[in-house]
Amino acid sequence: MTVKADIDFQKDLFEAANKMRGSVAPADYKHYVLPLIFLRYLSNKYEKRRKELEQIVKDPSSDWYTEDDEMRQVIITDPDQYKAENVFVVPEEASWSYIMKNAKQPNIKEILDNAMKRLEEENPELEGILPRIYQGSNLPPENVAGLIEIFSRDVFSANTDDSVDILGRTYEYFISSFAASEGNRGGEFFTPSSIVKLLVAMLEPKSGIVFDPACGSGGMFIQSEEYAPNKHALSFYGQENVVTTVRLGKMNILLHGINAEIRLGDSLLNDQFPDLKADYVIANPPFNQKDWGADRLSKNDPRLIGPVTNSNANYMWMQHFLYHLNDAGTAGFVMANGAMTTNVKEEKEVRQKLVDEGYIDCIVQLPEKLFFTTGIPCCLFFLSKNRDGKNGYRARKNEILFIDARKMGTLVSRKQKALSKEEIDKIAAVYRAYKYEGAEGYEDVVGFCKVATIEEVRANDYKLTPGIYVGTEVSDEDDIPFEEKMAELTQRLLEQFEESNRLQEKIKRDLEGLV
Repeated sequence: MTVKADIDFQKDLFEAANKMRGSVAPADYKHYVLPLIFLRYLSNKYEKRRKELEQIVKDPSSDWYTEDDEMRQVIITDPDQYKAENVFVVPEEASWSYIMKNAKQPNIKEILDNAMKRLEEENPELEGILPRIYQGSNLPPENVAGLIEIFSRDVFSANTDDSVDILGRTYEYFISSFAASEGNRGGEFFTPSSIVKLLVAMLEPKSGIVFDPACGSGGMFIQSEEYAPNKHALSFYGQENVVTTVRLGKMNILLHGINAEIRLGDSLLNDQFPDLKADYVIANPPFNQKDWGADRLSKNDPRLIGPVTNSNANYMWMQHFLYHLNDAGTAGFVMANGAMTTNVKEEKEVRQKLVDEGYIDCIVQLPEKLFFTTGIPCCLFFLSKNRDGKNGYRARKNEILFIDARKMGTLVSRKQKALSKEEIDKIAAVYRAYKYEGAEGYEDVVGFCKVATIEEVRANDYKLTPGIYVGTEVSDEDDIPFEEKMAELTQRLLEQFEESNRLQEKIKRDLEGLV
């Protein structure tokens, strides 16, 4: 199937599935549809392995060859024969053929919930991933039957060689389409693929530990595994704060043949991996979180390199990422534009420290409209612990690479832009030429990229906006959302009120001393 045909086919599927939504809220609907794709995938993998085993027991050259029919059955139904090939055991009442056969039964919702239950019983590692929510839903049984019919098309058949890949791509397409249709809520579980591809191309994860403490539906892991030249050379760890999103992520990675340990919890307040040190941290954390619980952090929290503010979690996320890097690791993450220039006292103090202590490696300012959720542009930050020149990297502790990519990207819909492969390659090539020892070809390009010294950054009041350094004009609008700017100005005003009150009290005391 060509890429174009693949996308058209997935679009048709999504539209067909959406017609079955009935009165279920759009934001909830994905939790009924996506598990069916996963169920079909588990069933296909099991069926394929079963057919292989049926051939193996009849093949005289095989170690498992036997003429004894009873023995053949023992081998074919042995759970270890499936687990050895990373295939989950699918009992009859959870098989797609059984579900298809019963799709038009009035109790199909009960049959689906039972299928999920039986799969968990046979495969304890699936516990908590498969939702038993069909019976309690207001989806009419005939709509459930319609969904089953959609995923029963021939192209998904276990007899088709690439059915497993097609199911993986379909799941991803559905996640992105649900995210697009949900607006702001969609950004909580999905990062547009051109941003993910750019982060991965710049970080170049080849082997070692990849950590995403805001892992959503697992897209960063899938792209990293795709990028790595050797399969299974990467180990994946993730944390996510929303139960239903953890499920989506676990299903997504399993559909792509990846093992990842994803744990539930608030990364900032309840770090599930306190001792993890990663080669790569890659993330798209929630932007500008207010009232996130700064007062609940211990003053001795080992992640802290500076103060935190409850008005915005951006710089707490950065400290979290930095803490989880090993001594040669790099973190690449999406950040709100305001983080590049914020003057909120606590945030600015941490930004200064990150600059002065030589952790900020690169800043990329992105074009607007890359996200479904907002037309406001954002940026990428890269923090690194290999800037002193270890492991083949160039010593660059006194430098920061600035890239201004605001003019890149093309509209792929009325509201959304995407970066092309050529643009992603161009940005990644600049970063590679900058960071590797002996790399040829790095040159400053006016209006696009510039290596600035830490002294230059200090002279610009520690502002990290690429436009200041690369020679493009810095937009008067400065691309910072009104809400974010207002929050910062309010914070500064409150600080000035406090200072004013303190000075008034001092003057009063001084005057009293004169009387």
